[in-house]
Amino acid sequence: MISIIVAVAQNGTIGDKNSLLWHIREDMKFFRTTTSGHPVIMGRKTYESLGRPLPNRTNVVISRQSLEIEGCKVVHSLEEAIALFPAEEELFVIGGAQIYREALSLADRLYLTLIEHDYEGDTSFPEWDREDWKLIRSQRFEQGESYPYPFRFEQYERSR
Repeated sequence: MISIIVAVAQNGTIGDKNSLLWHIREDMKFFRTTTSGHPVIMGRKTYESLGRPLPNRTNVVISRQSLEIEGCKVVHSLEEAIALFPAEEELFVIGGAQIYREALSLADRLYLTLIEHDYEGDTSFPEWDREDWKLIRSQRFEQGESYPYPFRFEQYERSR
């Protein structure tokens, strides 16, 4: 099962200059709890922004380059990354924009943190057709412990 997990500003922005534009403790905890124990698939630039493999997860980095990254499996395509795992295992695509774009048509589930605020950035989440997805759960917060704007966690499953 292929899942996408992403935090998106209301104007679609997900980052700028290979970094996050916000720090929401609740979202970081949600990400950690949701992906822990599962494989995470990311592009090289996303890996570089993290700076290290994420603990308690199999880290798969997609790169056109021939690289070796300690603590990660390096592959050359999303298909190659997916093929590393059994079909019933939940795999999490964690970015960046190009990998999200490729994964969107393959994904079975979306975990979205929707931030009710606009941010300027150079990276956006690809357009997706909500008609193809069913909202399974939504939880809204007026603000975070140390974050001033409303946000919500939403989970969608593909309608087949």
